[in-house]
Amino acid sequence: MSLSATSTLPVLYSFHRSSCSWRVRIGLNLKKIAYETRPVNLLTDENKTAEYKKIQPFGAVPAFVDSNTNGQVLIESLAILDYLEETRPNEFPLLPKSPTDRAIVRALVQAVAMDIQPVCSMRVLKYAGKDKETEWATHFLSEGFAALEKMLVKTAGKYAFGDSITMADVFLMPQFYNGGR
Repeated sequence: MSLSATSTLPVLYSFHRSSCSWRVRIGLNLKKIAYETRPVNLLTDENKTAEYKKIQPFGAVPAFVDSNTNGQVLIESLAILDYLEETRPNEFPLLPKSPTDRAIVRALVQAVAMDIQPVCSMRVLKYAGKDKETEWATHFLSEGFAALEKMLVKTAGKYAFGDSITMADVFLMPQFYNGGR
């Protein structure tokens, strides 16, 4: 596993079931950015190898390299999506124009990224123990989604924030899917 790309396309290190990776794939596809996927199998601990940790020191996915990053690896789905939004703002904008609206969308995003997803990730659930994983995940997902629903009542239209897809939807959909597994 190396940083060198086989083409000039951006490279996304990703695991197919990771909600964090899924967010970036959704963002890339909405913005119609062609990219190369480098699969990282979390189930076989490929992410824990010394080789992968040279790319992503935490051993997590996603990791992203673009020709504009001068070889610098971007990590964390929110940071990667912010980078895509800043470098390609006119290609399917994921944030509204108004500063207030952007703050509201970011609050929805952070509710998922910081309050719901981390406590239900594979990395954390394994410490709950096999017999408690489902109970742990159900508790924190129920609590998190209940709070999120209260936020969405105030913001939702056709989508999480009004009638256009925003970064909030990019974060919500993978979390809803994984929450149902």
